[in-house]
Amino acid sequence: MSTFRHARLLAATGAALTALALTACENGSGSRDEGASKSASPTATKDASKPAQDRSSQQPTQNTGSGQPSAQSSRAGKPAQNDTGDKSGKNDDPYAPGNLASCNGSNTRTTAQPVSRPLNHMLLTVTNTGSKPCALMYYPVLRFDDMQWVPQAIGDSKPQAVTTLKPGESGYAGVRLSAADGSGTGGDTGRKLTIGFQGRTPNSSGGPAATPALPAKGVHYDSALSVTYWQTDAETALN
Repeated sequence: MSTFRHARLLAATGAALTALALTACENGSGSRDEGASKSASPTATKDASKPAQDRSSQQPTQNTGSGQPSAQSSRAGKPAQNDTGDKSGKNDDPYAPGNLASCNGSNTRTTAQPVSRPLNHMLLTVTNTGSKPCALMYYPVLRFDDMQWVPQAIGDSKPQAVTTLKPGESGYAGVRLSAADGSGTGGDTGRKLTIGFQGRTPNSSGGPAATPALPAKGVHYDSALSVTYWQTDAETALN
């Protein structure tokens, strides 16, 4: 009987110890691991924030997920011309064909001088008196007094390029006044000469006309009256 009672006493003691341990866990008096977890938490949070901070500082220079540069890197890569140049794309070269003004009576000085050789010829000289280059387009359109017809241009005299005059430069055209062999008809004497300037398209107006002075006795012309295209030198114009 004493052995049996001793065994029961040991069993009751073990049950009591088990109940005590469970009670300690429930009321917070026992040992817990949460304390170690809390003490490690600040370090873990600090370490986790570092990559986010680095990513934020690099964001403006990073490429996007699509492989395209970010907005800031795209702006940095733009050519300087787009930031400070002419956004209209206009060519500012004053000698570019699209920027050249037509030479005319408002920006030039024109003279008309009969010459001894070739016979029955006259030389027209146009000098750019403006501050910008201008172009002598095609050939001069001549009219003596109230003449009702337009002299033809000599086709073989057409130059390879438009005659362009810098400020102070001169261009030339030769005028055949009459047939040297006397075959011309409808001869007359011109006392006033009007020279028309053409624009960018044939037979269009290039601006004000010029009225150079003629010799006091006038000049004789007939149906052979014709004119060359504008040239860069007088010799070519007369030959």
